[in-house]
Amino acid sequence: MVFSNLLFLFLFLPAVLLLYYVSPWRIKNLVLFLTSLVFYAWGEPVYIVIMLISTVTDYVFGLLLSNPKRSAIQRKAIVVFSIAINLALLSYFKYADFLINNVNDLFGSSIPLTELALPIGISFYTFQSMSYIVDIYRGTAKAQRNWIDFATFVALFPQLVAGPIVHYKTVSEQLRKRSVNIEIFAEGVRRFIIGLAKKVLLANNIGLLWNSISSTDTGSLAVLTAWLGIIAFAFQIYFDFSGYSDMAIGLGMMFGFRFNENFNKPYTAQSITDFWRRWHISLSSWFRDYVYIPLGGNRRGLGVQLRNILIVWLLTGIWHGASWNFLLWGLYFGVILILEKWWVLKRLDRMPRWVRHAYAIVLILIGWVLFAFEELPKVGSYLQAMIGLSGRPLWDDVTIYFAYTNAILIIVLIVASLPRKSASEPGGRNPMLNLAWCGVLFFLSVAYLVDATFNPFLYFRF
Repeated sequence: MVFSNLLFLFLFLPAVLLLYYVSPWRIKNLVLFLTSLVFYAWGEPVYIVIMLISTVTDYVFGLLLSNPKRSAIQRKAIVVFSIAINLALLSYFKYADFLINNVNDLFGSSIPLTELALPIGISFYTFQSMSYIVDIYRGTAKAQRNWIDFATFVALFPQLVAGPIVHYKTVSEQLRKRSVNIEIFAEGVRRFIIGLAKKVLLANNIGLLWNSISSTDTGSLAVLTAWLGIIAFAFQIYFDFSGYSDMAIGLGMMFGFRFNENFNKPYTAQSITDFWRRWHISLSSWFRDYVYIPLGGNRRGLGVQLRNILIVWLLTGIWHGASWNFLLWGLYFGVILILEKWWVLKRLDRMPRWVRHAYAIVLILIGWVLFAFEELPKVGSYLQAMIGLSGRPLWDDVTIYFAYTNAILIIVLIVASLPRKSASEPGGRNPMLNLAWCGVLFFLSVAYLVDATFNPFLYFRF
């Protein structure tokens, strides 16, 4: 089940909200936990077992770590064992077939594939569970003794599928005590509707353009058609993922939770370093707190810092998928970030703002080519089309057709990607106009979904 689904909008969510608000406080977390299991099990009920194994394991390890009589060696062993179990579950479902395929290709063997579907949200709840154990070990969080409260943290459906990745220490108090008034609930609804509109009206529609161009033989693409295609993908993945994050944050507010922001106008970035401070913030923060800093961060000299950046970005690439293109994508950004840290940023700071922005956007778009195609030959041929090595003209009739038929949508996407004050948004500070604007967005989104045959969610595969 996804948020941009009529069943979720008109049956599941209203039922959960009603059940949640008529329930006494002492069972509200139980209601959220059980309804989250229903949400998670809607398409793949068997994988509830995997999530429950992870939940029970880390709950027990958290209690073991909280015992003050444990020696330092015992505490380290508990953390290592917990992380190993979590990574083993994640690796088996996400990377086993990738490893088997490569072993078969390398040695000419015929090891059968597992052919297991990737459990929805496993990359997100695994990272959340691991951060819980590490935070207890560090002393920045206390072990949760109520299993239902901990299970609610792991399974909470608003952010289960695609984040943002929530650190336990940021919601531990909210699990114990939280409140919602009419203003907070209304803001949650507004945020959810805006996210829904971004996903359904913007991402889905520009995704149609990307599908048309990416399914065309890359050898026949004019240069500007190839660039138009990857621009379409860049907008699709941004409004798809940031829209889903907005919906998750809005849903959290409806139930009294405050999740951290996950995007901050990333396409206004002035460098790749700036871009990754703005894109998928919860993932970048997780790798910073639980990988980069423990490896030494920037405290042991430039050489160690550059090594740590490269490790983090190789892991970031692998996290996104079991395919060589994702590893290459992570390496690509890791190398750029190293070069920026080393000497590029100092030179960029002396350049005009528009030059810095153009530099960032071009590198981001090239990165999205690596991300979009799992087949490396397709990556190479698409990049060749973009730089004019495929022998095609700068533009052709197809370019003009795609640009003409999508011009208004692209203008809307550009405007929606730019920073703006909340008072300058449709409705401004007028509550009635805001209500009317949200009503229009919701109506248009639902109307689209009623007739839609194209409603993908790109981050499902991660």
